[in-house]
Amino acid sequence: MTDKSAVIAQADQGLEASLERLFELLRIPSISTDPAYKADCRKAGQWLVDELNALGFEASLRDTPGHPMVVAHSNEAGADAPHVLFYGHYDVQPVDPLEEWSTPPFEPSIVTGPDQSGNITGRGSADDKGQLMTFVEACRAYRAAGEKLPCRVTILFEGEEESGSPSLIPFLKANAEELKADCALVCDTNMWDRETPAISTGLRGLVGEEVVITAADRDLHSGYFGGAAANPLHILSDILAGLHDETGKVTLDGFYDGVEETPAEVLKMWEGLGQTAEKFLGEVGLGIPSGEKGRSILEQTWARPTAEVNGMIGGYTGEGFKTVIAAKASAKVSFRLVGKQDPAAIREAFRAYVKSKVPADCSVEFHPHGGSPAIQLPFDSPLLGTARDALSEEWPKSAVMIGMGGSIPVVGDFQSLLGMDSLLIGFGLADDRIHSPNEKYSMTSFHRGIRSWIRVLAALGDRKQAA
Repeated sequence: MTDKSAVIAQADQGLEASLERLFELLRIPSISTDPAYKADCRKAGQWLVDELNALGFEASLRDTPGHPMVVAHSNEAGADAPHVLFYGHYDVQPVDPLEEWSTPPFEPSIVTGPDQSGNITGRGSADDKGQLMTFVEACRAYRAAGEKLPCRVTILFEGEEESGSPSLIPFLKANAEELKADCALVCDTNMWDRETPAISTGLRGLVGEEVVITAADRDLHSGYFGGAAANPLHILSDILAGLHDETGKVTLDGFYDGVEETPAEVLKMWEGLGQTAEKFLGEVGLGIPSGEKGRSILEQTWARPTAEVNGMIGGYTGEGFKTVIAAKASAKVSFRLVGKQDPAAIREAFRAYVKSKVPADCSVEFHPHGGSPAIQLPFDSPLLGTARDALSEEWPKSAVMIGMGGSIPVVGDFQSLLGMDSLLIGFGLADDRIHSPNEKYSMTSFHRGIRSWIRVLAALGDRKQAA
């Protein structure tokens, strides 16, 4: 059994050196979306390879058509030990507008926040260099304490996450056997609050669809043709309005197939988080929830499927006024999926519904914009329980299981291509300003994040030994 107390003590003693290494990585402007920084992206990847090799990993930089991947292995725990794949990304977002930064984006420093806490500043400090370095430094602490890593560890660091990960799926397919593990650990998410760690157990899926309705063969004068000619904006408005009933439920046939009720104990845990519609919506100037009636705000955003109109265009939209009946009208619609909802079935149900509402002398065309199923870790997963207990040992408050309204594509890729569930454990905070000027990462998140991974790795290793 691992002496994790000695490892944690080593992490505490080495915190200043850990921080300086993070600063070295943060100084590299690895902006993946800008070709001008191609060499810097490679430099950041190589920096990580060198650090991991120094820690006893077998690490290498793997070329892709875009920015390289970092792959590293440590098998010292033995063939019978659990095997984890840790994922993070070393690329960062652009920094503009530069004039809004209080400190230079690639000159990291420690600043004092309004609550007198220390914050690490700089682009990538939270997303995702600071997060991935918590894991690297946890591995370093094991080495420094003279302990073996309690799990077999494979590391995958990506250099294109902020630019859409174009090389990821081909790379996973080409290297599936090398990258497969018992589970994936992903550190690119938030805590619930400053004292409460969180494990994200669910990610909603997504279906994107664009619909274009064509009526007349040209725009029409509304005085001459109004009242007689079909108006595609009227048709489209009626279609979109009909997507929900008076209770907020989506009306598509079969839409709720595969949707399961959230266990009562999980709902009770979420209720204990103290989130209210007034607090949640008040941050954006609203106060009245518009989703399914009878569902809490967290259940609506984490565990229920939705349909949203994201854009609608048609007719004259310029300055002034023009009395026109548009020839075409279009809308972009997205569906967030949960449970076992089938993206293909949802898309077909939407198309069938739209077609049923379009007059015979009008036409409709559809343009798909991606589709992916939801990811749901079983709430009673032993893996989840082990990680939750380990995190609860470290933080002032017990870890909670949360959902996420959005998607993290790599998690779905791990599941579909490698057959692995993922534990999403991150130490970010809601005010970290990721993708914005003045990005920061709490010193507490960095320090306790290192200690947390030490505990999680030890707990996973001990669980295997106990079995």
